[in-house]
Amino acid sequence: MTLANAAQHGARVLPGGKVRFALWAPDAQRVEVELGGGKRHELQAGEDGWFSAEVAAIVGQTYRYRIDHDLLVADPASRDQAGGVEGESRVVDPGAYRWLYPHWRGRPWHEAVIYEVHAGLFDGFSALQGRLEELAALGITAIELMPLNAFPGRRNWGYDGVLPYAPSCAYGDPDTLRRLIDKAHGLGLMVFIDVVYNHFGPQGNYLGRYASRFFRADRQTPWGPAIDFREPAVREFFIGNAQMWVREYRVDGLRIDAVHAIADRDFLLELAQRTRQAAEGRELHLILENENNEASLLQSEPGSNDPGFAAQWNDDLHHCLHVLLTGEDEGYYADFAVRPIERLCRCLREGFAFQGETDYRGIARGEPSGHLSPQAFVSFLQNHDQVGNRALGERLTTLAPTERLRAASALVLLAPMVPMLFMGEEWGERQPFLFFTDYQGELARAVTEGRRDEFRNFSKFSTPGAAAWIPDPNDYQTFVASRPRPEQADPAWREHYRNLLELRQHWLTPHLPGSRALDAQPLGERALSARWRLGDGSLWRIDLNLGAEDIAIEPPGESAQVLLSCGQNAAHYRHGWLGASAAVVSLETS
Repeated sequence: MTLANAAQHGARVLPGGKVRFALWAPDAQRVEVELGGGKRHELQAGEDGWFSAEVAAIVGQTYRYRIDHDLLVADPASRDQAGGVEGESRVVDPGAYRWLYPHWRGRPWHEAVIYEVHAGLFDGFSALQGRLEELAALGITAIELMPLNAFPGRRNWGYDGVLPYAPSCAYGDPDTLRRLIDKAHGLGLMVFIDVVYNHFGPQGNYLGRYASRFFRADRQTPWGPAIDFREPAVREFFIGNAQMWVREYRVDGLRIDAVHAIADRDFLLELAQRTRQAAEGRELHLILENENNEASLLQSEPGSNDPGFAAQWNDDLHHCLHVLLTGEDEGYYADFAVRPIERLCRCLREGFAFQGETDYRGIARGEPSGHLSPQAFVSFLQNHDQVGNRALGERLTTLAPTERLRAASALVLLAPMVPMLFMGEEWGERQPFLFFTDYQGELARAVTEGRRDEFRNFSKFSTPGAAAWIPDPNDYQTFVASRPRPEQADPAWREHYRNLLELRQHWLTPHLPGSRALDAQPLGERALSARWRLGDGSLWRIDLNLGAEDIAIEPPGESAQVLLSCGQNAAHYRHGWLGASAAVVSLETS
């Protein structure tokens, strides 16, 4: 096999009843493919550690690789698993599905209103498909599926996958996922997939046994040795995965997890370029999670019209709002506990709060971001990290006063950034979202103990025995407790979110292209006033007060329309007063 064919990881269906099997195993001397039933075929050694062969096989055929007569493993690029990550892989023909909406071209990025959801907590792809009409009616335009890749056991919060090409069989088969995406497109909904390219989970991954060059001995991450993207076959493994989601599942975008753990910037740029090429002219949106706040990844390369990555999750904005709503100041919230309203204003004016400043760990992070469009930032009050990485998985409905939370949600959904909701947020969900896994034996014990050790430095869990109250990730009841309960929805919350999104769609979204921030200034310790110039020249203004007292403000202009008064008397506002726990949105046309 030549390097030009390196993108052909996995099993590919060929004409004439054959399948081409390929495995990169540079540490192996011999590789065989063992078909279901026990028949083996030796793969031929090629260049640079590749083994491949064309074998008589059919779609649905199960198989595994046997390495050096001893190690029996699933295909790391398996499209489907017959029996979990330790079981057999299955040959899949991705072209067999007949799309109902093959002409879907996507939606422009400025129309995005994202809904992050865990498929397993809604009983898999088919059940989640049944909720799509409700989301579209609410005003959601994109669903973001937390990682789908196969993991050990029957439940996982999503970020411990080991076979990134295979949707977990706990959620459904590949075509059931395609039906979900197809249905979404028919309703005008985009579908984004959350992908993890910075590590593999702790069980079911055997690459280190036969492809040690997959990892770097000289660089560590929180999950172990870093993945070595300098290796061409490794780059192709992950770029091929991104291209698979775009070509074979017709997704509209990818959210790429924790790219601050990926040291190879050129890999990220190549990933963006080639994944966009795979979309063949469809709208495709690539979103980053990046603790390093690298604004330069969110803009075109010199001489190029390709925007690269559309946006980044703006954790800085979240942290500011969380501190203002809850008063918490431990861990990374320590960076935002002093003058949080000023940091929030900077986020609204310029994007990031940290643009090169030193954080609580003594690390300088971030790049200047004020030149970027507001749509280069995804804003949110909650997400899987900010809820699931809490010891008890509490949602903001249990941590913050209702009226303040309603006002903060108005800021997030009606600012010109791209907003994101976390599943159940729109109905005031109070069930936690906990970290959950399905490990067994010694690994299960290690994960449980590690989870509890993680929080021993927090005051709430510092006393002897307090950490025992942290739920065991492997207990089935931890998973059950994390299920959203739409049947217990608060109608007032749902109506609040529906009204906000209707206002956004009618008044804001059509004028977002070309918009830019003008200013955002504090009005005391817990209030602010922010202004943006929209693409049509009109002035968009949001006044927010998360304090307990009324605040004097600059009255709106006589021609300004007050579009939203959340917790506020409109006449009181026009006379220059902003009430406690209030948010007001006004529009002044030129």
